[in-house]
Amino acid sequence: MPSRHHVAERDQDFSDVDRVALIAELVRQVPAANLLADPEDLKPYECDGLSAYRRLPLAVVLAENEAQVAAVLKTCHRLGVPVVARGSGTGLSAGVLPHEHGIVLSLAKMKRILHLDPVARVAVVEPGVRNLAISEAAAPHGLYYAPDPSSQIACSIGGNVAENAGGVHCLKYGLTVHNVLRVRGVTIEGEAIELGSHALDAPGYDLLALMIGSEGLLAVVTEVTVKLVPKPEVARVIMASFDDVQKAGDAVAAIIGSGIIPAGLEMMDQPATAAVEPFVKAGYDLNAEAILLCESDGTPEEVEEEITRMRAVLEGCGATGIRVSTDEAERLRFWAGRKAAFPAAGRISADYYCMDGTIPRKRLGDMLRAIAGMERKYGLRCINVFHAGDGNLHPLILYDANVPGELERTERFGAEILELSVKFGGTVTGEHGVGFEKLPGMCAQFDSAELSAFHRVKAAFDPAGLLNPGKAVPTLHRCAELGRMHVHAGELKFPDIERF
Repeated sequence: MPSRHHVAERDQDFSDVDRVALIAELVRQVPAANLLADPEDLKPYECDGLSAYRRLPLAVVLAENEAQVAAVLKTCHRLGVPVVARGSGTGLSAGVLPHEHGIVLSLAKMKRILHLDPVARVAVVEPGVRNLAISEAAAPHGLYYAPDPSSQIACSIGGNVAENAGGVHCLKYGLTVHNVLRVRGVTIEGEAIELGSHALDAPGYDLLALMIGSEGLLAVVTEVTVKLVPKPEVARVIMASFDDVQKAGDAVAAIIGSGIIPAGLEMMDQPATAAVEPFVKAGYDLNAEAILLCESDGTPEEVEEEITRMRAVLEGCGATGIRVSTDEAERLRFWAGRKAAFPAAGRISADYYCMDGTIPRKRLGDMLRAIAGMERKYGLRCINVFHAGDGNLHPLILYDANVPGELERTERFGAEILELSVKFGGTVTGEHGVGFEKLPGMCAQFDSAELSAFHRVKAAFDPAGLLNPGKAVPTLHRCAELGRMHVHAGELKFPDIERF
């Protein structure tokens, strides 16, 4: 079978880029200190959080403002050079994997909060601002920014826009797309555009929603206007224990089916809690096969009523234990454990591979049982944490890249999870994006007409295909070569990508 990268290069070839001429042009656009070209300086940019795939770009540009972004994009457009925009690099789908014949345009230096209006409840920020920094700036006004990815201490708002990030509270408060009012960006031709507005709606087509989650394929974000929401008076978390993963999955569906929309509804299996508890000391029930974290927030009266209703549903679904946070410190410990699942996995395994499928809530138990079978099939361990309320899976496959064949088995394991997600009526991604990792899954999920529509949208913004090429949307030619629109990611090889 041909390699995924080999097919990509046949689709679009940038091998004639003159590196010396490119760097000479870029030096005219940004200060010399903001241009990295030495191989050692490029190393930190060779991958994102999915470190299994690595590749060096020709250069990295550290832009400080929109004018520099526009100048660099104009230059690359004129020279036919691919551009991969990068934020904090915390993504998990190789979405900012560099192009070997292109540049990385880093926005990490653009980290100013330009305006915060507590009356209008909005903040205008540059793309390099950390997610958590927005809430920290809004806190004195009793406000915060709701989307809270596990990486919120480090991830940037520009990256959140690119991937449409969510977090443990996305069930009630929505994803990035529900919390952004306006995006300003620059096209590959260097033209500034604004999508959305500070009002509740904007005239014309909803191009703002199109831009959010577009993975850097349409424009480079330079400014974001986000909504701020009031901090709830009270928030409490139920930790419910179950002796069977199917019961836990059924409880998730039952809570939503009863008309309750918790502020957060997360699920962790026993291997996940066993990995997290020594690391965070969150107070998890280590005897449970699975636990649910169910949060209620609002006024004291609202929270008391909702906690009572959720407790009744959980007991009716067979919960073997129910514990409600007694104070804010305990509530934060419960969530700290969930958010620390990824680093906890890093403590018990040399490497881990995080998947990101989405399935109907009622199939959570079925998926966990299927994953247990895959562990035996591939001879690898997997710990599972889910945004259970919206069916978003984050299985963490544990492996050691130094052991021959383990990464290849891990890829096949992950591909089977995504394939099953589609069969269950779900999707190949929930919030991590397609990036480079899930291109074969896109071939399985979408037909030729749908993929053609995606390519027409891309061409409307970037006719030359220079922005983040080879990511998110596979070509029809590639899907055909990879086997009638259906292929397992683990069956593919990446000969010119350094893999670990």
